[in-house]
Amino acid sequence: MADERQVEVVKMTDGSSREFAGKRKMIKESFVMDDGALAVTLYFRNGEVRNLVLNSKLVTKFALHGAEQKYGDEVSGVEDIDDMILAIDELHERLGKGEWGVKREASGISGTSVLLRALIESTGKDVGTVKNWLSAKTPAQKAALRKSSTLLPIIQRLEANKVSKAANVDTDSLLSELN
Repeated sequence: MADERQVEVVKMTDGSSREFAGKRKMIKESFVMDDGALAVTLYFRNGEVRNLVLNSKLVTKFALHGAEQKYGDEVSGVEDIDDMILAIDELHERLGKGEWGVKREASGISGTSVLLRALIESTGKDVGTVKNWLSAKTPAQKAALRKSSTLLPIIQRLEANKVSKAANVDTDSLLSELN
């Protein structure tokens, strides 16, 4: 399906032109100036432009805010806390390799923490070994592993325990009332 958003070309007060798609009201660009100062230029849909040189005393604050945002964006939409932790670990590893723009595949992390624990239980391997092995697997491979006859019973038990703990209900105690 083609992107059918309307694009408006706006002549900016600095003489340049910018394309604003859909409801977008501002375009942000950042750069390093010739003297090494950091700057951000904001282009507004009404044609206004703001060139903002960052206060050098606040560069660390800006960097930390960006880091918080990057890590937060990585887990946006991930419901399970253990999956969030794995996603953060994977992002941190990619950033350590200098891979800023690499994006995790959609739903590639969902349920991975339970799969990781099931593999550790099943194989007896340590967390690092299994995590490293699992990181090379595609979402389709991970989904297939979750359904394997070896791992499925472990995964079902782990997920059932997770649900009862999340609801703060001792299901074993509840079931013992029937005995």
